[in-house]
Amino acid sequence: MGAVAVIEVDPDLAEGLPPAEREAASRRLIAPTTDLPVGAWFPDDGDAAPRAIGMLVLGGLLTRAVTLEGRTTGELLGAGDVLRPWDHEEVPEHVRLTVQWSVHAPTRLALLDRRFVAAAAHWPSVLEEITRRAVRRSRGLSLQLALGQVPRIEGRLLLLFWRLAERWGRMTPDGIHVPLRLTHETLAALVAARRPSVTSALGRLSDAGLIRRRDGGWVVDRELDRHATEFLVARETNPPRGGDQAIASSSS
Repeated sequence: MGAVAVIEVDPDLAEGLPPAEREAASRRLIAPTTDLPVGAWFPDDGDAAPRAIGMLVLGGLLTRAVTLEGRTTGELLGAGDVLRPWDHEEVPEHVRLTVQWSVHAPTRLALLDRRFVAAAAHWPSVLEEITRRAVRRSRGLSLQLALGQVPRIEGRLLLLFWRLAERWGRMTPDGIHVPLRLTHETLAALVAARRPSVTSALGRLSDAGLIRRRDGGWVVDRELDRHATEFLVARETNPPRGGDQAIASSSS
């Protein structure tokens, strides 16, 4: 483990502080860090973990997949997210539930331990921002739960990539580049579907020019939000026609 001046890596935590206060916060808000390589991650349940309010993702990309009785859903996490990987779900004894963490890009986490919290108490707005991010994550999960209720997988994928583009996207002449190395299996977990169905739906969306792979990531149409809305409205009432034949319906 190393250590990092959290404000220097994540300056948005000190947004609104006067310059002098921001400089002081940068000097005092130091947190130990953990670097995670690509692959499966098995969080340590060590004694230090419960004496922290959480871990702040400083950079990288990881997923948390929950499998309940053979059905898997996932959550995508990146820079700015707050997590508590040592907390475990309480489930009935005979219910089969597993949680798997996967690192998709080298990831650095900062442990927001008690020393960090004691120092941050001098700047309540910093703690307010950390709390806001924890609540943002819970709201994101609620939105993802609603996304999973969309009947057609194409619609779920359009809405998912719309969200990914808003957070990680970069505008290019060809569309919005989303530089995330996400496998079809990972995408399936994120939209609550089976991998083969996701592969087929991505093929149809690619044929329609809406989502396609490029440079280890994805490029999506600049008006993906409009396409997603049109798809969700039209597909519920009208069959494919004309140029829409490229996007046929599929089941999850």
